[in-house]
Amino acid sequence: MLNFVTGPIARVSGASVSRRLSTRRRMADYSLYYFPTPNGKKISMMLEELGQTYDLKWIHIGKNMQFSDEFVKVNPNSKIPAIVDHTTDDMAVFESGAILEYLAEKHDTKLAGGNDLKQRYNVKEWLYWQMAGFGPMLGQNNFFHLYSKVDDPIGKERYMKESLRLFGVLDKQLSENKYICGDELTIADIACYWWSYSPALSDEIKDKFEGFENVKRWQDLISTRDSVAKVNAIEMPSFD
Repeated sequence: MLNFVTGPIARVSGASVSRRLSTRRRMADYSLYYFPTPNGKKISMMLEELGQTYDLKWIHIGKNMQFSDEFVKVNPNSKIPAIVDHTTDDMAVFESGAILEYLAEKHDTKLAGGNDLKQRYNVKEWLYWQMAGFGPMLGQNNFFHLYSKVDDPIGKERYMKESLRLFGVLDKQLSENKYICGDELTIADIACYWWSYSPALSDEIKDKFEGFENVKRWQDLISTRDSVAKVNAIEMPSFD
């Protein structure tokens, strides 16, 4: 049986990440099965925004920990992130978009658009836009420019073109709104924020994405949030 590498409980008495370990640990509200990908960071940011305590269960995807029998019981699709809600009969939820909706519905419906039907579906539209396009296309773009062992000009061109198109869609939306869906942060912003930095991983392509001024303004705005600082402060444990 796999022994997960377990991180410290987050959001305990406002302590910083480096001070979250304690000799007397209490049960966290959630377990977050985590690796520091954009999808993983979405959920740690959301839990920080909500002030919920969570225990990090590290799943090193480079070591194939996601395929263990133990983790498959939490997520049959063998992908991070996933959560277990210890306040609701250890209910497991997987898929980052579903997790964001679950947490918003349970703890702060304003993050999902509140009581207004039009606003709720505006948030859903942009959340699903990220899940269906923005994340997958940027992920493929990074694969062909960073990780592929074969130089594939067709793959590079295809996913670069679509990634730039999607950045243009987001930039236009942000030219008309402070946040993606209006004047307040929502789960649509949390979903898109971490992915919006993914082109910067590749020196080959990052300069092509620097002209989207509205995206940059929005990134700068969100980057000042305490939740982002706390996510960025999470340190990966040793997997020796």
